[in-house]
Amino acid sequence: MLGTHVQMFGGELLNTQLSLMEEKFISMIRMDKLDQLIDSKVVSTAEFDDLLESALDAAFVKNDSQPGYHLFLQRVLYRVNRLKFFWYDDLEHYNNERSWYLRSVRERIEDKWQTWELAQLEFTSTEVDVEGELILCAQEDLSPEPSAAGKYFRDEVGIDGYRRLLEIASLDGLVEASQMSRTLGGVGNDIHSMMTRLLVEEYGGGRLARKHSSYFTVMLEAWGMNVTPEAYLQVVPWEVLATINHSFLLSERKRYYLRYIGGLLYTETSVPAAFENYRAAAQRLGMSEGARAYWELHIREDERHGRWMLNDVALPLAKLYPNHASEILLGYKQQKFMSDRAGQATFAEAKAADTSASGASAYEVAA
Repeated sequence: MLGTHVQMFGGELLNTQLSLMEEKFISMIRMDKLDQLIDSKVVSTAEFDDLLESALDAAFVKNDSQPGYHLFLQRVLYRVNRLKFFWYDDLEHYNNERSWYLRSVRERIEDKWQTWELAQLEFTSTEVDVEGELILCAQEDLSPEPSAAGKYFRDEVGIDGYRRLLEIASLDGLVEASQMSRTLGGVGNDIHSMMTRLLVEEYGGGRLARKHSSYFTVMLEAWGMNVTPEAYLQVVPWEVLATINHSFLLSERKRYYLRYIGGLLYTETSVPAAFENYRAAAQRLGMSEGARAYWELHIREDERHGRWMLNDVALPLAKLYPNHASEILLGYKQQKFMSDRAGQATFAEAKAADTSASGASAYEVAA
């Protein structure tokens, strides 16, 4: 039925349906004892389940060009993953954090989404010198050739485009490194100690003013923007949400630990070059030193963090797990692919904001 409606009325009706169903899902998350309500048939999930299956089939099997499907799925997945962190908000928001139904929704999405994601990536682990390849990749991504997106932010982005960049980046920037905290439980060794050291630096050594996310808050305040986490969720493209949900998945599944490490290695290595362009934009737009300190901090520290990740985490793990070392490289390559895709989406949003200061939601943009 959904497909027929889309053919008749186009993407606008589809995105309206998806938006309404997302709101229904949010209301279910906030219900008291959701699983019991479902078991007793007080609450029916049939309508949501049907639309979820249609969206999964369209996005990951038929490769439908409607971006609204991807946005809906990544938002739903984010809503479930979000329950894993405590944000000092309303305690009632966590009533269903261990719900079997919400877990089943997450697993249904992740199963088809991850299969689809891996199919986008050209990767082979046959007879690859993993350690040599990681060293080479890290060297290349530390100082890459400037991309079209990078040049735009560096040389052209205006106030509206830069503000849109901050809106999109705030979803992750205000809770930075939270997923990493999920990987540190367990036995201690040299690798674990380095990961702990990295997390402690990201969290400012326990001093709030030095926590990296606090620098992002200062940057938002300089623009008179909302510093509440998720305040700008509505404008975040699905490609950006996908990178966040991917990090949730890899950090939660210990079997994917090596892929997580590869992805984190890419992130720490590549951030300085990307943030150089954002810092240049802030300087060109006349922002104060404090209002660009978040970019400065990462340019300064993440090059060092990248070296730590390569020499003290990724390469030792490749030696520790020689039969699975290619998973580190896979994590690196996949993170690069997904980050580039997210970067292009952010670039497109910033450029659109510069040409039209419309406050359209992401569902409306998807139409």
